[in-house]
Amino acid sequence: MVDRLANSEANSKRIAVVEGCFGAAGQPLAIPGRVLIGEGVLTKLCRKKPKARQFFLFNDILVYGNIVIQKKKYNKQHIIPLESVTIDTVPDEGDLRNGWLIKTPTKSFAVYAATATEKSEWMNHIGKCVSDLLQKSGKAPTGEHAAVWVPDSEATVCMRCQKVKFTPVSRRHHCRKCGYVVCGPCSEKKYLLPSQSSKPVRVCEYCYLQLTSGSLAARSDSIGHSKFNSNLSDDEDEDDSSD
Repeated sequence: MVDRLANSEANSKRIAVVEGCFGAAGQPLAIPGRVLIGEGVLTKLCRKKPKARQFFLFNDILVYGNIVIQKKKYNKQHIIPLESVTIDTVPDEGDLRNGWLIKTPTKSFAVYAATATEKSEWMNHIGKCVSDLLQKSGKAPTGEHAAVWVPDSEATVCMRCQKVKFTPVSRRHHCRKCGYVVCGPCSEKKYLLPSQSSKPVRVCEYCYLQLTSGSLAARSDSIGHSKFNSNLSDDEDEDDSSD
């Protein structure tokens, strides 16, 4: 089905509409063999609170952006190559239901669908696209993923020292390796994590000691942490400064 749609006029028009919605600031999306599989609004668990984002699933990439005008205008486009994606379900908790994790070496986060059926469809389609890509390329699934960041609201005190309470003066920071919310004194060190940045990034004291001793496992989720995490920038979400 995907191969038949690849060069169809209907597929080309659909992709052109998506490009138009992102405008000149977005990246070109039309390339030979690319097919738009589906689209929809998902709730992305951002640093400060859950926010609606428009997602587009292609047969080789996942694209999402901020909603300016529904079905007409989006901004802050993000493109994730599906070859590097792993997905895991997230148990329902309170108002956060029908969720799953989208994990990549550079960025990992949780998203939530409106219904269980919608969640199942998204996960099935993403899984099929990833499987087909890996089969065609002969590559192995990605083994390392960025930590999913714990949202600010999940931590009132530093998750490492358990002593420092967060206030407007004592700010929250995130360790790029484990995703914990930590205080300044517990995250003064930086370490180069090549899959996430070309420059050394903030890590907590615990992860720094593990990294420098060479005993930290390759998978960041080897360190136990809350399931509600989201890999964002150090003090601001890479989606926008309010996430």
